[in-house]
Amino acid sequence: MAILKRDLQAVKKDIKALEKKLEKLLKAYEKPQRPKAARKVKRRTVKAKAKPRAVAKKTTRRKRAPQVTATEQILRIVRRSRKGVDVPTLKTKTGFQDKKVRNIIFRASKEGKIKKVGRGIYVGAK
Repeated sequence: MAILKRDLQAVKKDIKALEKKLEKLLKAYEKPQRPKAARKVKRRTVKAKAKPRAVAKKTTRRKRAPQVTATEQILRIVRRSRKGVDVPTLKTKTGFQDKKVRNIIFRASKEGKIKKVGRGIYVGAK
């Protein structure tokens, strides 16, 4: 019972503190606010027209080497191997995920670019 009484007194104290804060906020809101001073408008100066510049010589840009696709990477590895390559080896050499490697192998075998020599071993088609 004593604990409940202390808790209620603490809540009462908190409510009074909140009431005082609320009164301050209401007084601040009711005060007439001063109108803000109007800003001075800056005049913009008219810029003089630019003179035509001399044309600079064009530099020749180097063409970027075309990026090798994921399929081309895997096909190169498969063609280089004599005995054949399996999926885990392709994953470690390329850094691709399992699903990506398997999809590329499936597509390449359907197109006739690689052959299946054994279970999970692939060789380049000649």
